[in-house]
Parts: sequence; C-alpha cells; structure tokens
Amino acid sequence: MSLNIAMVAGEPSGDLLASRIIQGIRQLQPTAQFSGIGGPNMQAEGMEILHPMDRLSVFGYADAIKHLPSLIRTYSSLKNTLVSSKPDVFVGVDAPDFNLRLEQKLRDNGIPTVHFVGPSIWAWRYERIHAIKKAVSHMLVLFPFEVEIYQKEGIPVTFVGHPLASQIPLVPDVQAARTRLGLNNAARILAILPGSRSSEIKMLAPRFLQTAQQLQKHDPDLQFLVPIVNEKRQKEFDAILKAIPVRNLTVFSTVKSDRPIAWDVMEASDAVLVASGTASLETALFKKPMVISYALSPLVKKLMEWKSGQLKPYVPWIGLPNILLKEFAVPEILQDEATPANLAAACINALENKNYIQEVQGKFTCLHASLKQDTARLAAQAIIEASQT
Repeated sequence: MSLNIAMVAGEPSGDLLASRIIQGIRQLQPTAQFSGIGGPNMQAEGMEILHPMDRLSVFGYADAIKHLPSLIRTYSSLKNTLVSSKPDVFVGVDAPDFNLRLEQKLRDNGIPTVHFVGPSIWAWRYERIHAIKKAVSHMLVLFPFEVEIYQKEGIPVTFVGHPLASQIPLVPDVQAARTRLGLNNAARILAILPGSRSSEIKMLAPRFLQTAQQLQKHDPDLQFLVPIVNEKRQKEFDAILKAIPVRNLTVFSTVKSDRPIAWDVMEASDAVLVASGTASLETALFKKPMVISYALSPLVKKLMEWKSGQLKPYVPWIGLPNILLKEFAVPEILQDEATPANLAAACINALENKNYIQEVQGKFTCLHASLKQDTARLAAQAIIEASQT
C-alpha cells in the first residue's frame, strides 16, 4: 500500500527544501503519494497541489492581517481535507505560524506530524516551544545546536543537516558560472539580492541600488547582477530600477532548471550584498564575502516587538552565517544604519580586502563541512518512521 504524505511549504526556500525530501522518500518508498501546498519544485516531483503556495507567502504581521481572509479559507479547507483523508503523516516545511497550528489539529486527530526547519526560538519567542511540543510528533532541524534545545524539552528531534550544503559544491567554480551567465571572466562583480518578498523589494531594493550608484563612483567598471525570483517581483524591482538607474546592472529572472538562477549569480560573483535570510546561508556556502542587510517598516517593527515581547533577538546576530559561526564574521547593517554610504563602504571591503576575503572563505568552508549531511535520506527515514507510530 502506498504511503500517503501531506506536505505544506509556504515560500520558495521551503519549496526547494521540500522537493529534496520528496526525492529522498521516493528512494525508500517509490510509490509514495504526496499532496498539499507547495510550489513549482514540489509539483515537479509529482506532488498534487491542493492550494498554490502564494496563498501563504506573506511576510510579517501587517501582511498577514491584510491577507487574513485568504489565509483562513486556505487553512480551513486544507485542515478539513486532511482530517477527512487521514494521510499517513503530515510534513510541515517551515511556515511555522501556519504549519504549527495545522499540525496540532492534525495530531489531535491521530495524524503523525513532522516539522522540518525549527522556528528560530533561539532568537525570538522561546515560549513557542510549548506549542511545538503539542503540535509536533518529530522535529527535523537544520543546525547542530538546535538538537539540545528540543531534547531538553522532551521533543523527538533529528539533525538532518542542511540540504543546501550537499547541493552546493564545496569548491565554487567561478569561471563555469560566469560562462553559463555569459559574463567576462575578468570582470569584478557584486551580486545584489534584495529578497524574494514584495515587502523586501520595497524596503531594500532602493537602498541597494543607491549603494550600487555609490560603488560605481568608486569603481566605474564594477558590474552588478540581480537574480529575481519571479515575474511579479521583477516588475516591482524594474519600477524601482527605473527611478534609480544603475549602469552595468543585469537582472536575471528565475528559469525552469534544477539549479536556481541565484546560485549561478552567487557563484559568479566576487562579493554579495544580500537580504538576511536563507540567501545569506547560500552565499556562505558559495564561500563569498558578503554584506547582510535588512530593514522593516516602522509598523512591522513595532508589531514584531509587541508580538514577541522583545526589542531585539536573544542572540546578537541576525544573519545565519554569523549565528552558526557565533561571531560577526560578516557585517550586518540594519534598519536606519542601512544607508547607501554604510553599505557601500562594507561592500568595498568585501570586494577588495584580500586578508578579510581569505579569512571569511576559510570560515565558510568549515561551516559548509559541518552542515553537509545526507539530508534527504535522514529526513526521509525520520518521516517514514513517524508515519508508522
């Protein structure tokens, strides 16, 4: 009898992670069936999409409130479908606000639940651990330090490594990436990654483009590469680019491929200006010096502080590379400090300081090795075992 697995991923990074898990499960259970909420990568692996992933792609409390009616309809519809169909196991990939609520309902109805990608309770709102304990049958975590947190609370947990560490080469091939993108091997290149959400494009793209303008005064031949996740984000970015034009800037849109276009852009670059998030970890795995930046609107910042009861994270870093290395290995320039002048100065250092570049590359090589596991197989084994409990 085929294993029936329900899954939910809420944004592009989760879609990619989940697609690898599907591949791992299929290696052990070739007839397994998948359904739920996902994106193009999960659909390409044969998952039946019950609701489009865009329904969950909201950022922050203000955006969630705006889309609340659609979120409620999607949640109710999926919950009713799964409670009725009773899959062998449910796998929630990230999207904790949606998935943990759904997981508790499903677990209350006798459906085992696995959550992949632990919420960052080590940074914000540790008290969420109590909701996790009620909702999750088994937690799959990406980072070694998370295991102790869940074990201490009596929650079954498996460190599966980060799948990106197995997919991204230990030694980047800059020339091959530049050839794929049609770039000059001798060019000096800064990649600019302003994020995948509309709110990120709105808040970060103007600052990043103004930074590029300043950098061109310092180095007129510097080239800029900008990968964009989809057509909607590209239209938003293009409108900002029209108001803040930058010479020698090329926008690359996502294409249907096993390899995200952003990876070619990262691999081809000399340094990266990147929004905090999964992209900063990908940049580290490509061994690139980077400048991490982020900015929230005043309203969203106030809402986050109110919801979490914190003015800042428990840890002193927001960038995943720095959190994992437990140091400011790369600069984080945030909120009001994220001015074009400050960002440009940090980018110049990332592009030109040879000692710094060599030091960062060494740290990122060690980080890569620590995260490199057979994630797909480890996750698949834990999910299959959970389905049998």
